Amino acid sequence: MVQPNPTDPRLRRNNTNTHRVNEMIRAPQVRVIAEDGQQLGVMSSSEALAAARNAGMDLVEVAPDSKPPVCRILDYGKFKYEQKKKAVKPNASKNRIKELRLRPKTGEHDMLVKVNKAREFLTKKEKVLLTISFKGREVMYSAEGMKLMESIVAQLEDVAKVESPAKQMGKKINCTLAPK
Repeated sequence: MVQPNPTDPRLRRNNTNTHRVNEMIRAPQVRVIAEDGQQLGVMSSSEALAAARNAGMDLVEVAPDSKPPVCRILDYGKFKYEQKKKAVKPNASKNRIKELRLRPKTGEHDMLVKVNKAREFLTKKEKVLLTISFKGREVMYSAEGMKLMESIVAQLEDVAKVESPAKQMGKKINCTLAPK
């Protein structure tokens, strides 16, 4: 059973994330919830603390702003661990963009490989940035690059929607596809 010291400077410094535990609870009356989620009702703080000690757990104030404050009987160390785990967001929720780079003279088979890779990314709910880059005087044939981009978008039409249409920016043509 954890019994934090109310004068501990670490508790004062991190006061935004700490909960009042056991003797730190100052309210005369509290609403108590047992470890299994059952409501025990409103009782005095000393009665609630005695019930928590009988269960071998801690009394933690989880909603200090309500009238009366809500306290739970639970293992404080486990509670802190779960709170910390909830605060860290998984990397999977990030919106990632995969870029596929092409050239206007990319071969037919290489083009199909790139289209299949884009299809794979789109089915995994990731955005795809298609880039056709020109070198040197190839930029004079940017119309062919636009045709190439339109053909790729047409091949991926069943799994993707165009988020930003094909647009030439200097020596590159960019188009962003998002999963349907």
